[in-house]
Amino acid sequence: MRAGRPRTVAAVATAALLVLAGCGGAGATAGGGSTGGTVTVFAAASLTESFTRLGRDFEATREGATVVFNFAGSAALAAQINQGAPADVFASAATRNMATVTGAGNAAGDPAVFVRNQLVVAVPKGNPRGVVRLADLARPGVKVALCAEQVPCGAAARTALDAASVTLTPVTLEQDVRGALSKVRLGEVDAALVYRTDALAAAADVTAVEFPESARAVNDYPIVALRDAPNPDGARAFVAYVRSERGRAVLTEAGFQAP
Repeated sequence: MRAGRPRTVAAVATAALLVLAGCGGAGATAGGGSTGGTVTVFAAASLTESFTRLGRDFEATREGATVVFNFAGSAALAAQINQGAPADVFASAATRNMATVTGAGNAAGDPAVFVRNQLVVAVPKGNPRGVVRLADLARPGVKVALCAEQVPCGAAARTALDAASVTLTPVTLEQDVRGALSKVRLGEVDAALVYRTDALAAAADVTAVEFPESARAVNDYPIVALRDAPNPDGARAFVAYVRSERGRAVLTEAGFQAP
């Protein structure tokens, strides 16, 4: 038994191309009736740390299992799945993006909401701009990064800003929450609206400023095994593991809320 480190999709691109080119025997083995083999998980960028940890744990408990992750914005992942990208599991940061996958008939069963997440304002350590409320982001000279509105963190940011009656012009719109957070960590902006879990994971570099309007923009995270999963048994097993007591403990420690 080997507890391998979960790999990203990019790290196994060559192997995936070989399978797609017609290595039928290897593919049949990977998806053939056990929870071993490769489980390819498309997951929202905000799940990176917690799912990487759960992937290692999952591998350690299942002989021959390898978890491969594709972390990105939920909208991009949903589009990839609907365009035929081979994947076993989809975990979205919003029900809206999951609905595009289920609506296209690409889910195996009904998605289950497994956690929730809430926005904070991420600022550099020490909070040099003195941001204490959402309206402070609209002050002259304050540079702000947001997620694009088609991705869950951007849609949540728009809801929160509208709830606070705050109008601002971001200096950048990022395609996932990690992109927005990186702008703060690199000193390119003074603040970004990101998930509480992302700010917690980057606590060495950023400070999280809570604001009451975030309660109006809480995101539900659904997960589902996919209809054309190359490894359907592994897909179901991974979804069950995420929703297990062990999965809940890891996700709670990362700052996610129970649904």
